[in-house]
Amino acid sequence: MRALLDRFQNSRNALGWAFMLPAAVLLLLFLTYPLGLGTWLGFTDAKVGRAGEWVGLENFSYLVTDSVAQLALFNTLFYTVVASVFKFVLGLWLALLLNRNLPFKSFFRAVVLLPWIVPTALSAIAFWWLYDAQFSVISWVLMKLGLIDRYIDFLGNPWNARFSTIVANVWRGVPFVAISLLAGLQTISPSYYEASAIDGATPWQQFRHITLPLLTPIIAVVMTFSVLFTFTDFQLIYVLTRGGPLNATHLMATLSFQRAISGGALGEGAALATLMVPFLLGAIMFSYFGLQRRAWQQGGDK
Repeated sequence: MRALLDRFQNSRNALGWAFMLPAAVLLLLFLTYPLGLGTWLGFTDAKVGRAGEWVGLENFSYLVTDSVAQLALFNTLFYTVVASVFKFVLGLWLALLLNRNLPFKSFFRAVVLLPWIVPTALSAIAFWWLYDAQFSVISWVLMKLGLIDRYIDFLGNPWNARFSTIVANVWRGVPFVAISLLAGLQTISPSYYEASAIDGATPWQQFRHITLPLLTPIIAVVMTFSVLFTFTDFQLIYVLTRGGPLNATHLMATLSFQRAISGGALGEGAALATLMVPFLLGAIMFSYFGLQRRAWQQGGDK
């Protein structure tokens, strides 16, 4: 027994599996099991308080023709694409700015993280106040400046509501992108910039031919997580608009919750959540190909 224990302690593989076991159990209980159960419910007509029976693809076929589900898909894709583009552009610009030798650089880096660490519900309530139809600070300032003649209905108009929720999401997501890309910028050796400057490269040429290529793998991973967080966003939308007005801000996550919990149709809500999986897998594949490009840049196999 003692010899077996000594062999186990001296085995790197055995110790590795032992250290991974607690995390694997947690993932199995809180990730794999709910995902499997949700997928199973999507193929049943389960209701709240009733187990339900197997109905095959009936829920999915209904959702494909459901106008509200189609609108939720459009809202989700529009919300994810527009918000992710703005988060990438602003996050990259902020990362490049914070990477310079600025006074009080550490202070500004800490301040940038504030929108990210504030609880989502509190952020949504703050934006709800900013967007209020009667007491909006934004509308009040614009009226004082003479740019508008009446308060803007930020959350009462469908397209205004869509863009308002995107602004709130961008405000929350930019710090994550900026700090992550800043960490990537810190790994780029200054000698590349010094050598290119000697050769007469302009700042734009340095960014295009040095910074961007070397940062591409980090961008791939960071934006994958950003897309995943945005695509599955629930708290911000639910607190801010509850999917309104006229379902204009309903995402697939919020509509799934509404159908399953508020509406009691667990099978239909689970099917809607399951339909999100292919899009999430697409985002993961984006990260994979980004990492493959990194391997190619370092001389690995394509």
